[in-house]
Amino acid sequence: MKRRIFFNEVVTRDGFQMEPSFVPTDTKVALIDALSQSGYAKIEVTSFTSAKAIPMLRDAEEVMGRIQRVAGVEYTVLVPNVRGAERAMDVKPDEFNLVMSTSETHNLSNLRMPRENSFAALRDVIDRFGAQVPINVSLSACFGCPMEGDVPQAEVMHWAKRFAELGVRGLTICDTTGMAQPLQVAAMCEALRKAFPDLQLTLHFHNTRGMGLANVLTAVQSGIERFDGSLGGLGGCPYAPGASGNICSEDAIHMLDAMGYDTGIDLQRLLPIARQLPSIVGHEVPGQVAKSGRITDLHPAPESVAQLKKEFS
Repeated sequence: MKRRIFFNEVVTRDGFQMEPSFVPTDTKVALIDALSQSGYAKIEVTSFTSAKAIPMLRDAEEVMGRIQRVAGVEYTVLVPNVRGAERAMDVKPDEFNLVMSTSETHNLSNLRMPRENSFAALRDVIDRFGAQVPINVSLSACFGCPMEGDVPQAEVMHWAKRFAELGVRGLTICDTTGMAQPLQVAAMCEALRKAFPDLQLTLHFHNTRGMGLANVLTAVQSGIERFDGSLGGLGGCPYAPGASGNICSEDAIHMLDAMGYDTGIDLQRLLPIARQLPSIVGHEVPGQVAKSGRITDLHPAPESVAQLKKEFS
């Protein structure tokens, strides 16, 4: 039996948040509806943060209210605090995703407060809504901070344990800054699986230094079954100098499919959606498989080959 790997698509939240030109609400809804038919386990639809902070996602309520939900797909939203959670409850998300950084400097830069303050704010969300909505916590900069350098694994485990003790359903360990390397990933995955065997563990990689797919493969071989990805490789962190996009969903899925894993994703359906992205955002995107096709997509030989075969037969 093929081992099952689950993918969470984050393009309309994490992917779009860095784009300079507003993506129309109708386009977001149509994209999410198309992705819903492709086999994803989760789709992170949007964020209920301040419209002033992230203007791209100012239409969060409308997008969540208009998408056509598909059975078997969880529609998750990022909420930064109790106020955002209250807004989100009106549109009935399947999961709340809460975010803070394991790096003090990155947390101050991104969330404008120390980590302890972030933890307190997220604990309030868990206390208020944890009985009503499953909660996932994404811990940022777990593999390094471009301002502090190395983030010790013990620091990541410390914050993971504090949230696990609050009863969250899952943890996402994020390489927000694209500083992870495979040996580091293997050690982190081993520690996480040993410490939190009952939690949904998700890995979130960026491809800033070209190691995204290598890190995915290492995590899979270390027993991790859930991954975030962004269609076309869009995304990044505005508060992490030099950080580029997330791993490209279709590239990672194609790699794992080729290796015999069951991702649940219909690539024949997904690739045409990915090919629409440049026209949606107005520029080329990093993804490769949408441009080159799958390794099983063969091409006719040049006419000259038939003649050469005759000459050498």
